[in-house]
Amino acid sequence: MLDQEKRQRKPAIGYTRTSSAANIGEGKDSVARQRKAIQDYANRAGFRIVAWFDDPAVTGTDAIDCRPGFAAALEKIAGNGVRTIIVETANRFARDLMVQEMGYSRLRSEGIDLIAADKPDSFADDSPTAVMVRQILGAVAQFDKAMTVAKLRGARERKRRTGVKVEGRRTYAESNPELVALARRLSDQRPRLSLRQISAELSTAGYKTPNGNPYSASAVASMLAN
Repeated sequence: MLDQEKRQRKPAIGYTRTSSAANIGEGKDSVARQRKAIQDYANRAGFRIVAWFDDPAVTGTDAIDCRPGFAAALEKIAGNGVRTIIVETANRFARDLMVQEMGYSRLRSEGIDLIAADKPDSFADDSPTAVMVRQILGAVAQFDKAMTVAKLRGARERKRRTGVKVEGRRTYAESNPELVALARRLSDQRPRLSLRQISAELSTAGYKTPNGNPYSASAVASMLAN
């Protein structure tokens, strides 16, 4: 009975995005929190998550076609007939107003529904009022992100003026450009390799973590995003 009920649920894809590399990896809960919110909504609304796609260390100002995870989700949709993508919140889809509206328009033109788990009606209503509200919320998210970046930059500058050395977390490209170059060459190969396959190839070539383990899929994604 449960299996039959599960089959009757509408198929959907779950999508998560984390803008900072500092929020991914072991001990970080951003992706897990997003997935739980999406899954909880799907359970309530009668959806069945058939695939998950993640974009770790990808900014919300990037166009959807430039995101490896979202691009892969669109490829999956093209082949399996799923017509719904669920995100945790609207700003997980985009933090830039133009990216939000262009991306949403693109999905609608292809018959794909976009749902924000926290506010399911965010993208469902195309009335002038709803579009205005969505655009206002997008603009607020964009402003909030810009203010956060400005505050962090100001804090770093104040520390520098007092003589305190300020260093951000070094990217893979800064610490090991040869590793990143190889990862990108592997990513460009056809047929396309998965993140875990790229990790395995890097390990075979002698590129491993300081602990001697293969790089995680999220670490490879960060290399490709740098």
